[in-house]
Amino acid sequence: MRAAIMGVGSLGTIMGALITKNGGDVVLIDTNKQHVDALNAKGATITGKLELNVPVKAITPDQMSGIYDIVFYVVKQTYNEIALNQLLPHLSPTSTVCTLQNGVPEDAVAEIVGRERTLGCTVGWGATWIEPGVSMLTSEPGSMSFDLGELDGTIRERTHAAANLLNMVAKTDIVPNLAGIRWTKLLINATFSGMSAVLGCTFGDILDNEKALMCAAHIGNETITIAAARGIKLEPLQGHDITILAFGSKKERIAKLGMYKAIFGPHRQLKASMLQDLEKGRKTEIDAIDGVVAQWGEKLGVPTPISHKVVEVVKSIEAGQNTCSFKNLEYFILPELTE
Repeated sequence: MRAAIMGVGSLGTIMGALITKNGGDVVLIDTNKQHVDALNAKGATITGKLELNVPVKAITPDQMSGIYDIVFYVVKQTYNEIALNQLLPHLSPTSTVCTLQNGVPEDAVAEIVGRERTLGCTVGWGATWIEPGVSMLTSEPGSMSFDLGELDGTIRERTHAAANLLNMVAKTDIVPNLAGIRWTKLLINATFSGMSAVLGCTFGDILDNEKALMCAAHIGNETITIAAARGIKLEPLQGHDITILAFGSKKERIAKLGMYKAIFGPHRQLKASMLQDLEKGRKTEIDAIDGVVAQWGEKLGVPTPISHKVVEVVKSIEAGQNTCSFKNLEYFILPELTE
């Protein structure tokens, strides 16, 4: 079986290293030639919560050849049109493209490669790209996980094949309710990744700032409300029932803050990929993360003021009209709640 990881940034570098270390055969594909050259010359280096260096095989998209049976797709959604069309000539009718992107990306991927070739997977851990060939793991190894699923919920031979490779990286659960786990992960990304981008900080910095944490809690509350309105059953994440984060009063909100600390505590060092993009002057995936919550809020008539504000502030930073800073908390007005 020919396997590849396409989009070898912070997550893909670690995935490639661990799959290779644990006996898997995978090629790493990325447009950053300097990164590809470093991976081939020096191997994939993991720092942070894990210290490891593994020789790997890496190529640029123009060096792809033949057919890949399974491709783990970790390209940012902003580059789908280019990347997926580069990949198409190297897919057979039975090839599998497993998207590990943020947000709810399956429909966008399936539109280009076909629903029959699309799998979805959420990533329950974080990393930061350091330099060509080097990625820092920011989550505790014991807290790393994947949730993998088919669009129609049917578990197939290819589902198990993908899970076998992903298990070389982290504990992988096959889930029948992909939409439910996707919206659970969207809640995780919209809350802490959104605020990390706005404030220019790690998840731990959000946990340590009361207003920042309350803003994240409100984004979570907005996401839970929308999922319920759409009839989506949110799935547990790493043993945590996300629906218990919902609140309707100030007292309930305070109680939920402790739960966020328990859930996100193992990921304190994580810095959102959107923040990493902003630091490099790149366009973020904000429309595919907090933007999804805000857009569904408009469609359903569900108020999502904090999600809207995150999108607004991040886009102002992208446009060069603002910077990532805790001063941006001034723009956030928490909704009025009963005692």
